[in-house]
Formats: sequence, structure tokens, C-alpha cells
Amino acid sequence: MALEIERKFLVKRDLLPTLIDPIPIQQAYIPTSNGTTVRVRLAGNVAMLTIKTRTISLSRNEYEFPIPVTDARELIEKACHANLVEKDRHLVRHGGLIWEIDIFSGRNEGLIVAEIELEQEDQEFDLPDWAAEEVSDDSRYSNSNLAIFPYSSWAR
Repeated sequence: MALEIERKFLVKRDLLPTLIDPIPIQQAYIPTSNGTTVRVRLAGNVAMLTIKTRTISLSRNEYEFPIPVTDARELIEKACHANLVEKDRHLVRHGGLIWEIDIFSGRNEGLIVAEIELEQEDQEFDLPDWAAEEVSDDSRYSNSNLAIFPYSSWAR
């Protein structure tokens, strides 16, 4: 079992570095009733089934399994009830760590979020100048919530 420790930040679009080599991602969620998240993801030509337990503080257990791309497409179509999240992911090295910058499209167009995975919850890291407000504890920004309550539906 892997433990995921993640911090999430909104992004100042005008301060972003030049981004290259996006990884197109489509992911959708199989409904559950106990706070566990079951995700099907297509990232380029790689497909994964991921199960994540409920988040406690910044940590949660994560189980990830490769699956055939055709199975992923079928699961997204038949089991996920159109709860699709679309984004381009860019990997950016900053301060010796890899940041994932997600530029959302589709129903979440206009949203840009940066995530960093840490080894421990109290790990120090250098915050890039393009990182804005931290939203790690704001469940609206979880991809599973964005699938159900997309950014385009938020009152701003």
C-alpha cells in the first residue's frame, strides 16, 4: 500500500513558466458510498484503476493498478455516469521536487491547479512564485468533486 501525501495550490496563470509536453488526461469516478474514491484514468496511452481511501489531514492510502486502455474506456463510458474530468498535466521541476500542473478543460475550463506529493506531511518545500492560494483542504478542488460539481457551475 502506498501513502499519498499531497498539497494543492491554485496557480497564477500570468506567472507560469513555459509549459511543454502536456500529458492529456481523462479520468472518471465509479460511485461509492463510504468516502473511498475509485478512479479510472487514461493518461496518454496508459490506463490505471486507482482506489483512494478517505483523506486524513493531508494523507490517504492509495492503491493503483494498470489496466488495458480498452477496459478503461469501457469503464469510463459504462460505469462512471459521465463524471469525466479532462485536463492536460505538465510536470515542472522546482526546488528539487516535481510539481504537477493541471490545466483543466471541458466542464472545468479555466481552472489551473498545481500539486506536489511529499514524503511526510511536515516536509518543507520551496513554493514557486506561480503558486497562489493553497486549496489542499478545500474539497471543491478534488478531482472527484470536480467530476460531479464542475468548476463551470460554481458561482464566482
